Amino acid sequence: MRGSTPRHPRNTVRRVEQRWSVEQVAAVAPNAAAVASAEPLAVPRRWASTGCDARAVWGKCLGSGAEPYDTMVDHSLADGTGAAWRCSCPSRRRPCKHALALLLLWVRGGVPEAAPPPAVVAWITGRTPHQVVEPVETTDTTETGDDSPPAPPPPTDRGDLDRARDERVARMRAGLTELDRWLADRMRTGLADPALARYSTWDALAARLVDAQAGALANRVRRLAGLVGASPGWHADVLAELGLLHLLAQAGLRLGELPDGLADRAATAVGWQVRHADVLAGVPDTDDWFVAGRSDVREDRIEVRRVWLRGVATGEWAMVLSFAAYQQSLDDSFTVGAVVRADFHRYPGRSLRVLVSRTKVVEPVETTDTPKVVEPVETTETIAAEVATTVAGACDAIGRAVAAEPWLERYPAIIRATPTFADGRWVLTDATGSLALAGEVDGRATLLAASAGAPVAITVEWTPRGVVPLAVHLADRTLDIGPRADPSFVGAA
Repeated sequence: MRGSTPRHPRNTVRRVEQRWSVEQVAAVAPNAAAVASAEPLAVPRRWASTGCDARAVWGKCLGSGAEPYDTMVDHSLADGTGAAWRCSCPSRRRPCKHALALLLLWVRGGVPEAAPPPAVVAWITGRTPHQVVEPVETTDTTETGDDSPPAPPPPTDRGDLDRARDERVARMRAGLTELDRWLADRMRTGLADPALARYSTWDALAARLVDAQAGALANRVRRLAGLVGASPGWHADVLAELGLLHLLAQAGLRLGELPDGLADRAATAVGWQVRHADVLAGVPDTDDWFVAGRSDVREDRIEVRRVWLRGVATGEWAMVLSFAAYQQSLDDSFTVGAVVRADFHRYPGRSLRVLVSRTKVVEPVETTDTPKVVEPVETTETIAAEVATTVAGACDAIGRAVAAEPWLERYPAIIRATPTFADGRWVLTDATGSLALAGEVDGRATLLAASAGAPVAITVEWTPRGVVPLAVHLADRTLDIGPRADPSFVGAA
């Protein structure tokens, strides 16, 4: 086979081992507008002759022209470091909206597995001259009757992977250096510069960070743009965020000098993406996990759901993330108030974020509609009562977490406190102190009614602008009061 065009036996395809996430597609896009323009094309009726395997995804986009656009994407590295794209459209933007739409369609399971056509094989082979692309891993045993195990994948050219990683590191370092230079210019011109009021100022910076493979920082920059002029004290808010950007830029440039755990967390905060397969290869945290709360937040045209879980035996926190673009569904597999037995694989650096490899509901619950009410067994209320801490205890835990990771934006806690109005704002208070609520939170009215002016166990999510109540744990039920995604944006599960 070496030196010739690879053959693909009938009914033989190369299995797709791992798909990207919507977040990863957004990270390789030139800007947020490119993702938005790709969304209308990310539907099956706009595509023909689509297919995918473990190396590539391809198809013909039915555009406005007489001929469809031949589009193909090499997705071989899920973190995007080895990704490449080719499209017959005249756009000079890379990746173009057709490539992004094809990736989105693939991510959502809309592209079938198939053997690649000769044009795709030739392109892939041309990209990696030192590696023969042999998309043969498994055979359809339904028709052949072959029950033998699948053949092992061909060996990976380690040199290509190393070169791709080195190139990405170089791009990221250049992007972080440019970001720090931009921040220094901001400090010299001052926050009164009229350019700060223009979104294009921030969007251009975010686009350069996306090009530098620092997507997480690009998202922070776009959120920062929304703070300019948003409140009477916006100068202090913007200055604090600019300081955190400088901290992250410096941390990203000095990853080799930081302790391993802190370096991993800093790399993730900058935007270095870790393959799901690498995370799942680690030793899992196995426990009975109490689903303590849920929070939905819109971030740069994508809905993000955070589900906070606390280990019954270990007492450790874990966070499961899910994402949804327009009219897509968020993961609804965890019900607040339930207890699940699960294997959680943590991201590098003992991150709060985890991937789930196995789950089993320990305590079934029943739910009703708005607000979401969970009828748990007795142990659920007991868990919340036992782990609930004082306001001072929660502040200690949050303070330690922020000291270890100064760029932290959210952290969970379960406290026993009373909601009340003091000094012009709503707070959660007890004998040890008070925690201010973050603005006009969605579940405030339900929280007040459920507490009836008495101390109650509450799951909260700390943010720099106050805490957000996520769940109220009563003696006979749990109320899910966390902020919910706009139903007109996300689709039904």
